Amino acid sequence: MKTFDEALHYLLSQVKPTNKTEVIAIHQAYGRILAEPIISDVNVPPHNNSMMDGYALHSYDLEHSGALTLSQRIPAGCMPTPLKAGTVARIFTGAVIPEGANLVVMQEETESVGDHQINIKPAGHLKGQNIRLVGEDIAISDEILKVGHKLRGQDLGLIASIGIAEVEVYLPLKIATFTTGDELIEPGQKAEMGKIYNANRYVLAGMIPSLGFELIDLGRVQDTLEATVKAMKEAASVADVVITTGGVSVGEEDHIKPAIEQLGSLDMWKVKMKPGKPLAFGDIHDTPFIGLPGNPVSAFATFNLFARPFLLKMQGATAIKAKPLWLEADFEWTKIGFRREFARAKLINKNQKTYVDIYHNQGSGVLTSAVWAEGFVVIPEDTKISHGDKVAFYPFHPINE
Repeated sequence: MKTFDEALHYLLSQVKPTNKTEVIAIHQAYGRILAEPIISDVNVPPHNNSMMDGYALHSYDLEHSGALTLSQRIPAGCMPTPLKAGTVARIFTGAVIPEGANLVVMQEETESVGDHQINIKPAGHLKGQNIRLVGEDIAISDEILKVGHKLRGQDLGLIASIGIAEVEVYLPLKIATFTTGDELIEPGQKAEMGKIYNANRYVLAGMIPSLGFELIDLGRVQDTLEATVKAMKEAASVADVVITTGGVSVGEEDHIKPAIEQLGSLDMWKVKMKPGKPLAFGDIHDTPFIGLPGNPVSAFATFNLFARPFLLKMQGATAIKAKPLWLEADFEWTKIGFRREFARAKLINKNQKTYVDIYHNQGSGVLTSAVWAEGFVVIPEDTKISHGDKVAFYPFHPINE
C-alpha cells in the first residue's frame, strides 16, 4: 500500500508536458497556460505622472515665493509645456509631469488667491511626492509573467498595459471519459430496483472543463470486455488523457483492468488515504490513463488530489498544488486511523474569527458532503484533532483560480 505522498510523487514523475501551442488574442486567454514569457517593450508608466489631482511645481518655489501664479492646466492625456519658474500647473491624476516640476501638492493642501494664484499650505512637502516615476511599475525588458503561468483577469490587464494583444499558450488538453456498469442509469430515466443514477459522469463533466480542459464524453459503454476494449481504443485515439471511475478491481464484471492490459500497461495501487483507497494509473497506446474509484466522493476527492495536479503539470502549469490555510478546528476527531483522511469541510465564523468545521457524515458515498463543503481538511495518519487545534484546509477553489 502506497502512502499518499508516494502515490502523488510517482504519478507526477510520469507526466510528459504538452508541447502543443497556439497564439490567441488576450481577451480569449483567461485560464490558459503561458507557453512563452511575457516581456515588456515599454515602460509603465511611460512618463512621470501625477498620482492625484493637485498642483505641480518645483520645490524651490515653496521656500522662496508666496502665492504662485497658475501658468497651465494639464489634463491626463495631454502633453504639458515646460513649467515657468515661480508658477504652478493645475494637474490631474495620471497627467504628465511638466519639465521643471519635481513634486505635486494635492489640491486639499492649497487655496486659491483670486483667479490665477495659488497658496501652498505649509505641510512638509518633499521632492518627488505624489509623482509616479517612468518605469516605476514595469521597465523595458522586464519579464512580467513566466512560462507555465495560468492567466487570470489581473494578468490579462497587466499584459494589456504593456500593449501586447496576443499571447502564446498551450493548447488545452483533451480528456476522454466514459462510463461502464450495467447498474447505472442516466438522469431523466425512471428509477429501477437495483439501478443507481450515474453521478460520477457529471462530477467529471463539471470538473474537467472548469480547469480549462476539453472534455470528450464518450457516454455509457456496454459492460463487456469487447465493448470496453473498443471504448479504450477510441478514447486513446482522440484524447491526451483517459480518465474513468470504477471498474478497475479484479472482479469478473470489472473489464477496465483486462482491457487496458490488452492495449498497454496498468499499475493498481491501494493508497493509504480515505476516501479513495483504490487508484489506477497506466497507458493505452502511450496515452496516460487514470482510473478513479467508483464511489462518488472517492472519485471527487481523487480527481482533486491526484488527477488535477497531474493534468495541470501535463498542461504546462507551474502552480499545480494548492496551498493550505491553517485554521483552528471547530470539531473533534477522536478516531485514530492509519490512513491519511481528507475530510470535507467548510469555513465558519464565530466571535469575529474564522474556524473550519467538517461534515457530520464523512462516508465515501455521501456526495452531499462535497456539495456542503468548501474544501478538504487533512487529518494526518495516527492523529487526533481537538477543538482549537490548527489544521490544514485546502479550498476546492483557490482564490486565484
